[in-house]
Amino acid sequence: LWPGVEKLAPTTWIEWLQTGDETVRNLALPNLASGRWELAAWTWQSTTKLTLLVPGACFSVDLVFRDAGDLVMWYVNFERPFQRTPIGIDTFDLLLDLVIEPDMSYRWKDEGEYTQGRQLGVISDDEHNHAQQAREQVLALLDQRTGPFDERWLSWQREAHWPLPTLAANATTWPPQAG
Repeated sequence: LWPGVEKLAPTTWIEWLQTGDETVRNLALPNLASGRWELAAWTWQSTTKLTLLVPGACFSVDLVFRDAGDLVMWYVNFERPFQRTPIGIDTFDLLLDLVIEPDMSYRWKDEGEYTQGRQLGVISDDEHNHAQQAREQVLALLDQRTGPFDERWLSWQREAHWPLPTLAANATTWPPQAG
């Protein structure tokens, strides 16, 4: 992702980003648990983000860069393994994140939301077990400076000539509902 690229995001997350209203953010999990949530188009704003995905893994790793190419952070999303669809890549965030600074110090993020997601049934026991295994796997990769934490990724840069990707016309209605 880079400034100007459209993606889909939960409408509560978009509204929270636009307003900073924590009450909106706090609605996200109950809405998700009850099936009252929607996706909408969101335009990426300020940084360039390279997302590294491993088939079958319960996490992805974002390398977030400033325009000058300086690494801002690694951002680990714990999530269901991604699936390719005819319109792109689909995944489901398990609400737990790990933020890793350029000096390799790190902090866990959103553990309260993760606990609430477990209580509301958004995250199953099986997904919880996979997330715990993924935590260990990510920390081992970080400790070894391998995989997404290998220094070769630090020099990655988006090609200036890449065109802005566009969302598929049916992005918010995929998959088609049975009639």
